[in-house]
Amino acid sequence: MKKLFFLLLVTFSLTTNAKTKVIESKTTFAKEVLQPYVDRGELPGAISIFYNNGVQETCCIGYANVEQKRPIRLDNVFMQCSQTKGFCGVTIAKLVEEGKISLDDPVSKYLPEFKDLWVQDSDKDGIKTLHKAKNVLTVRMVLNHTGGFPFECSAKRSDVRGGGWSGGAPLRQVASIAAGSPISFEPGTRDQYSNTGIDIGAAIVEVVTGMKWEDYLKKEVLDPLGMKSTWFWPTDKQLKKQVEMYDVKAGEKAVYRLENGWEQRPYNDGHVFASAGAGLWTTANDQLKFYKMLMNLGLGDNGVRILKEETVKSILAVTTRPDNLGGYSLGLNAPKKDGENEWFGHGGAWGTNCMVNWHKKQLKLWVVQVNGSQPWSGAMNEAANKFFSQTINTSGIDAYTGRTK
Repeated sequence: MKKLFFLLLVTFSLTTNAKTKVIESKTTFAKEVLQPYVDRGELPGAISIFYNNGVQETCCIGYANVEQKRPIRLDNVFMQCSQTKGFCGVTIAKLVEEGKISLDDPVSKYLPEFKDLWVQDSDKDGIKTLHKAKNVLTVRMVLNHTGGFPFECSAKRSDVRGGGWSGGAPLRQVASIAAGSPISFEPGTRDQYSNTGIDIGAAIVEVVTGMKWEDYLKKEVLDPLGMKSTWFWPTDKQLKKQVEMYDVKAGEKAVYRLENGWEQRPYNDGHVFASAGAGLWTTANDQLKFYKMLMNLGLGDNGVRILKEETVKSILAVTTRPDNLGGYSLGLNAPKKDGENEWFGHGGAWGTNCMVNWHKKQLKLWVVQVNGSQPWSGAMNEAANKFFSQTINTSGIDAYTGRTK
């Protein structure tokens, strides 16, 4: 009996930790498109990954630092900025799945300061005209940008060094300031892209779990997926190999940028606070783990389940907004209706992007750190179409053994 139990235990361990085999496509669609831009100096460096049901094209081209001629690599850290929003969405989805939160709960159930909100009607000659909000602000509204909050609250709009933006503020402080400030419209009636709303969602997670949001994220998402290089405070060692920022203009050589006004050096000292709206650093290797988990409906490539399939299908892969508004779920761009040709995911301020299609098990990942236009975008879309239109042979790829629900 003991031997049988041991065999079952070993079998379970192997099946729940099985990894998906990935076959390199040996295609060079992205490289062929991007090489001329790198040769002309317009594109400093980029990472492109196309994934189609086990077959993957990986392209690392150009430099993480042009001046040093340091090649861009899959393990270089970079700012993913607004792609952080999807991570907050996953933490909210976990708590919904566990019955600890309902998306239609009033935010004030968890953060009482949101019980009375005021909508700004006008601002003339410095005099604001307000009315008390009639609609109840719900959890889903703060996560899908229909709450009426500004892009950032006042706590993040000043920098002691003068000009620009600061490294943030504690999430509960952000929520408190947002609750005491006028909103732009009746909750749920329009959409307005807002880091503040996502931060409010993270503050709710803190109340429900009794943990700092970033600690809950690490415990429930980052660590289980093996995302060891993803965090709000990159180490000095990581920063020596970061993907540097560049200003890009079509037809001209890219120009090095020391920092941006939103996330300022030093990137890992006491002036930096965790933000759910934007703030996570990561690597292409780590980002693949997160988005492949979404693509596989909650199951990580390492066999660890983060969310149930139905949770991803119902509140992450499709919109949670009213029918008359555009598609957006919980911290993720998502279609209005599910379909085999629909993609969901998110982009970041400095050009990064990752989108997945769970029906076809497809993924498109793009990493750059550029400010300005991306003149190669059209050609890259054509490269992606060529890759995904191929007839692929997956006979050598093992499926997950013993998928867990």
